[in-house]
Amino acid sequence: MKKIFIKLAKLLGFEIIDQNKFFSPTLNKELNENLSEFNNKSIILPLGEVKITRKVKSILIIVRMNTDVEIWDQNKKRLFEKPKIEYSVRSINSLIKSINYCLKKNSNLKIKTVIIDDNSNEKNLNRIKKLLNEKVEIISLNHNKYTKIIKKQKSDQTFSNLASLLQSFEYGKEHGEDLIYFVEDDYVHFESMLDEMVSTFERISSQLNKDIFMCPSDYPYLYMNNQKTNILIGNRRHWRTIDKTLCTFLTTKTLIHKYWQNFYDNCMDRHNPFEKYLNKIYQDEFCISPLKSLSLHLTNINSSYGLSPFIDYKKLWDENEINH
Repeated sequence: MKKIFIKLAKLLGFEIIDQNKFFSPTLNKELNENLSEFNNKSIILPLGEVKITRKVKSILIIVRMNTDVEIWDQNKKRLFEKPKIEYSVRSINSLIKSINYCLKKNSNLKIKTVIIDDNSNEKNLNRIKKLLNEKVEIISLNHNKYTKIIKKQKSDQTFSNLASLLQSFEYGKEHGEDLIYFVEDDYVHFESMLDEMVSTFERISSQLNKDIFMCPSDYPYLYMNNQKTNILIGNRRHWRTIDKTLCTFLTTKTLIHKYWQNFYDNCMDRHNPFEKYLNKIYQDEFCISPLKSLSLHLTNINSSYGLSPFIDYKKLWDENEINH
C-alpha cells in the first residue's frame, strides 16, 4: 500500500517527506541533500517547492583578463602581494573547477567560455592556455576599434579597462543566448559558485516572474552605510538585494538588450563611481548578492570593494595554486 501511495504521489507531482526517517521516498534522498531538480523544481525545507517557470538554457561566461596590471588606477598591492599573473591563473583555475562542478550537477546545461585578453605577454598567455581546453576561446582586445569611441583618458590603463569592458559587453550582446556572466580575472571562486548562481537564478526569477542581475561576492561596502535590504532564499544559502555592483555580475540577454544604452554609456568614460550607469539599472531591476560569498575579490586588504567577510582567504588561495 505504501509503495502504491508513493507512486501515486509522484504521478501527481507531489513529494513525500518522512520526518521520522529524515528521508523523501519520492525523491529517494535524505533531507539534508539537495532536493531540487534543475529546470523543474526548487525545494527548500521547510518552505516547500517552487515550480521553475524560468528555465535556464545556457550560460555564456566572458572573462576579462589582464595578466600584467596590478590594480587599475592604483599603486596598492593585492592580498598576498604576488605578480598579477598569479591572480589570473588562480582565478581561471577556480572558474574551471566551478564550471566542471556545475556540469556534473546539470549535464544538460550548455556553457561556453571566452576570454577577452588585454595584451598578455607570450609567457603569461601560455600559462593560461595550459589550464584551458580547446573549447575556450581567447580573444585579443582590439584597442584600435575603440580609440575614436571612448573618451580620451588620463592613462592607457584606464582606456584599456573601458575598452575591454565594452568589448565584453558587445560580445555578450551579440553571442549570448540566455544567461551571460561577466567575470574579471582577480576573483577566486568556490567550486559551488556557478551551480549555486544558476540554481538560485532559476528559483528567484521564477518567483518574481522576471529576469534578474546577480553578483557572486559579498563585498565590504555593502555593510558600510547601514542600508536596508531584503533577504531572499536561494538554492543553498541566503541572498540579499543590492543596488550597486562592480563589473563581475550575471544577467540575461534580455536585460542586456533592454538596458544596452546603460551598458554602452558606462564604457564611454571613467565615471565616479566606475559602474555609474550599471548602478542606475538596479533602481528598476532586482540585483542580488550571496550571504556568504561565492567568490573572493582579491584586492588590497583595506579595500571596501574587496575581501568578503568570514572567508578563509588563505585556504581558497592555496587550493587554486597551479605548479609550473
